[in-house]
Amino acid sequence: MDPASPPEQLSIVHEQVLNSSGRSVTAAVCLHRFLCYGSETSTYTTKECSLGIENALSLMQFIEGGRGCEVVEEVRHLNLEGHTVRSNPSLFALAVCSQHADCKTRQAAFRTLKELCRTPAQLFTFVQYKKELKEGSGMWGRALRRAVTDWYNSQDGMSLAQAVTKCKHRAGWSHQDLLRLSHMKPASDTVALVCKYITKGWKGVQEAYGDKEKSEDLQKVFAYLEAVEKSKHCTDELELIHLIENYRLEKEQILTNHLKFKEVWKALLKEMPVVALMKHLGKLTADKFLARGSPYVAAVCERIQEETALKKAKTHPFNILVASENYKRGHGRRGKLKWEPERDIVEALDCAFGRSLSTVEPTGKRFLVAVDVSSSLSSVAHGSSISTVAIAAAMCMVLTRTEPDTQVVIFSDGAVAPCAKSSDLTLMQVATQFIKTPGGSTDCALPITWASENDKTVDVFIIFTNNQVCGRENPAETLKTYRQKRGVFSKLIVCGMIASGLSIADPEDRGMLDICGFDSRAVDVIRNFVLDVI
Repeated sequence: MDPASPPEQLSIVHEQVLNSSGRSVTAAVCLHRFLCYGSETSTYTTKECSLGIENALSLMQFIEGGRGCEVVEEVRHLNLEGHTVRSNPSLFALAVCSQHADCKTRQAAFRTLKELCRTPAQLFTFVQYKKELKEGSGMWGRALRRAVTDWYNSQDGMSLAQAVTKCKHRAGWSHQDLLRLSHMKPASDTVALVCKYITKGWKGVQEAYGDKEKSEDLQKVFAYLEAVEKSKHCTDELELIHLIENYRLEKEQILTNHLKFKEVWKALLKEMPVVALMKHLGKLTADKFLARGSPYVAAVCERIQEETALKKAKTHPFNILVASENYKRGHGRRGKLKWEPERDIVEALDCAFGRSLSTVEPTGKRFLVAVDVSSSLSSVAHGSSISTVAIAAAMCMVLTRTEPDTQVVIFSDGAVAPCAKSSDLTLMQVATQFIKTPGGSTDCALPITWASENDKTVDVFIIFTNNQVCGRENPAETLKTYRQKRGVFSKLIVCGMIASGLSIADPEDRGMLDICGFDSRAVDVIRNFVLDVI
């Protein structure tokens, strides 16, 4: 097999299309890139751009070619498999399909809406895209009204009550807007009760249901909404805690003013997912909830490190690193919130990072990770608010612990040097190998040349750099030469961690990817790329 032609694993294949940059590439790859991260190009950037027809040409080609139903199925498949790192491109694609002239395409898009819109925020976003595509006129036809109605009626009353009280409006729309414009007709008594709450408020619910004999399910939803309303006006701390614990109310349903009470936080933390807990550690410390000697510190540390909770959360170690680095910094990115990091919590986060490494599923590929040390790695990465050296070290640890065939090297000024790798090394020890005296120029082709000269067979090259200069050799051409020599379709990922733009990847080559900045989504983009999803 030609090493320059990887096996095609997409359900939509072989078509060619001019993408937004005018380069000829595989249409299926363009479509998957767009659905995954919102751009048809071979560049992922941490900055989310607005979506429009002009940057979704592959999507339009398939739809105009009479293959809209296949596009909808591709949208559905990628979302259900967890390959989309941003939800908006899929919602945009569904909005485009839902108003196409082909009846089957429209029907398929609306049928899929319930599966894709898991939250009210996603439903609101879809409706807003419909508005923008229709330019505000004639969008509320029978099909959209039915689809919105089905979204509300597809949920049981309790789930709907929880959803509408946690997210009331987004993207310029509210539940009240959607119920009015869709001519919503509830399919069950419990959904009808929630709809009454949306349109008439709690007072309307009391008038309609207060003295009415209610079934068990209806009483359950009624009591839940009553608890939400009571929590808004509650002045007694003990009563509020009782409501939170009995009805499992969440932070989004509690007034900000109530979050100053330690016992309220204690009640919220019982049901709070571990990832959300990590995001609130700074505020909890600033508010003295997590003060030295407090019994809450030990309980929180135990939850953070619990392997079962980490596996259930399915959070990547990189997300824990971000939470850890943000906490260690002692202040928020915005505002005046400051805190003195608690030592036990810092240690618990470091432990959680190490334990979470075992939750990453291996790809079975052969990796060469190269870290550019020709310039200082002390800069803050775009999109992450943490240092580039921490990102490079963390990703090296993830790959060496989960992928058995991984080599790590540093390179600078014409030289490449292998790094030590061991399961005993800490993040700080790995990072120390990258903290060299900077000097010389960046040449991203060096690691590929080194692999070739040292008889290394590599499936995926990942290069971390703070520079945007390629050097004397073109990495894309060097990779192509390496492929021919080794007889394998090797891939190249260049992570410009402080770059606002990169142009190293050949846009006509499916096996090359540029990443500008670095965030939690970039981790998933890399995995999708390695596994031939994009």
